[in-house]
Amino acid sequence: MSTARTNAAGWSLTAPATLFFGLLLAVPLVLTFVLSLHGFDANLGGILDSRSLRNYAAVLSDPYYYTIFLRTFVLSLLVTILCVLIGVPEAYFLFRMRDPWRSLCLVMVLGPLLISVVVRTLGWSILLGREGLINTLLLKLGIVDHPLQMIFTFGAVTIAMVHVLVPLMVLSVWTSLTRLDPAVSQAARSLGAGRFKVMWRVVLPQITPGILSGSLIVFALTASAFATPALIGGRRLKVVATTAYDEFLGTLNWPLGAAIAMVLLLINVVIIVGYNRAVERRFTRRLG
Repeated sequence: MSTARTNAAGWSLTAPATLFFGLLLAVPLVLTFVLSLHGFDANLGGILDSRSLRNYAAVLSDPYYYTIFLRTFVLSLLVTILCVLIGVPEAYFLFRMRDPWRSLCLVMVLGPLLISVVVRTLGWSILLGREGLINTLLLKLGIVDHPLQMIFTFGAVTIAMVHVLVPLMVLSVWTSLTRLDPAVSQAARSLGAGRFKVMWRVVLPQITPGILSGSLIVFALTASAFATPALIGGRRLKVVATTAYDEFLGTLNWPLGAAIAMVLLLINVVIIVGYNRAVERRFTRRLG
């Protein structure tokens, strides 16, 4: 009886906030989906009252959009891999450090989260520009004869996105590391296991949830990112978010922009759910 009352009390306390945030999520999505079904004709006043799947057919049948979606997927996958390779060891080394150095380094790692993403992106634009600091140093050192074209490239967008999202990976892994029992690693070392084996067989399985959640966050945010690809990639390097933005405010074709956004959302959900199940099964089978 007490358990039932506790569950009922828990539901009654969380229901208002859950309903509120659910409405904030569901209502815009429903409105966007309804908008994506409308027709559009620039000569007849823009958005039409007719409803059909014509916008989705236009997105799914045009090779131009296939290229943009593929570029967005490759960018998201590459940024996620780099964030895992950088963020996981970084979080582990920070966890092993002692105060006050650990607190100081942690503040430095998480410092970019305190700065606007636009400011950080503009900083990378200055660094990577033809007259930026990197090109100036390369020219003075005689490494190159003329400034390199680094801005408005796929590599520049990748670097900027990794810089923006690595702190989130560190936070996710850090959360798992705080639950790590040091006695387990010490017991493995006392039984003759080397550092690499302890890391692979003891530490890694326990921080896998943090790596998984961090990867999902990084992938989803990269796939839907707008500010960094728009400022660093420019018009030369379009991704799905910038393409939808152009349809909304460039051609004023709101239904097509809404259809692009809904397709991106659906693909994101499918990839994230599939990735979650595949990785969990693989790590459970291989690492136990």
